[in-house]
Amino acid sequence: MFLLTAGQRGDSPQFQPVLDTIAVSRRGPVRPRSRPDAVTADKAYFSRANRAYLRRRGIRHTIPEPKDQRANRRRRGSKGGRPAGFDAGHYKTRNTVERAINRLKNHRAVATRYDKRTTIYHGTITVTALFIWLRT
Repeated sequence: MFLLTAGQRGDSPQFQPVLDTIAVSRRGPVRPRSRPDAVTADKAYFSRANRAYLRRRGIRHTIPEPKDQRANRRRRGSKGGRPAGFDAGHYKTRNTVERAINRLKNHRAVATRYDKRTTIYHGTITVTALFIWLRT
């Protein structure tokens, strides 16, 4: 699933719309789940709204806390709350997504975005992803 936005838009506001469209496949002829077991993301997604959304849906997360927020929490002492849970071993698996994005960007049409219309560019990304998937 791809969600395209304008280049100057941030990634974090797209976090919830992407998770709302996820379909986790199951074995057998049953419909896919709409809730993943866990989410791993980088520091850009460590917002209060994103973490509250994950808690509401019962999704575990591995998102590192930015240094400035960690320092502010420690400065506030007991009023700062407890640190968010972070599993460094699980976070190391995030590189598979980064490598997949880099493989997409190896294709010139995706990296340079010559296509001006969103629908055309979405098609370019989809065809490139299919091409990569078929070659592996």
